[in-house]
Amino acid sequence: MYIEILKSKIHRAKVTQAELNYVGSITIDETLMNAADLVEGEKVQIVNNNNGERFETYVIKGEAGSGVICLNGAAARKVQVGDILIIISYVSIKKKKADKFKPLLVFPDENNRLS
Repeated sequence: MYIEILKSKIHRAKVTQAELNYVGSITIDETLMNAADLVEGEKVQIVNNNNGERFETYVIKGEAGSGVICLNGAAARKVQVGDILIIISYVSIKKKKADKFKPLLVFPDENNRLS
């Protein structure tokens, strides 16, 4: 049996942009993507700490070191620049291996950079 568990999360990233007139997705700084083991096109769940919105979209690679967290398309209506997000990815894993799996937890600073 397979179950879905937390693969990684970027905890408390700040929204830097919201682009309504764009094909839907979330643009994430490549440095943060790598730290959280996210790949371009991967499905992620977004949790907005400011308004309680929860939704799914996919990742687009942003410029490394830029700190960009940009919601694109319809998802732009669910955030405001400055909102704090949790970006979550999941993995399907055999249940008997789940207790040994260690998710990646990424904690960027207030500028979406790693220390």
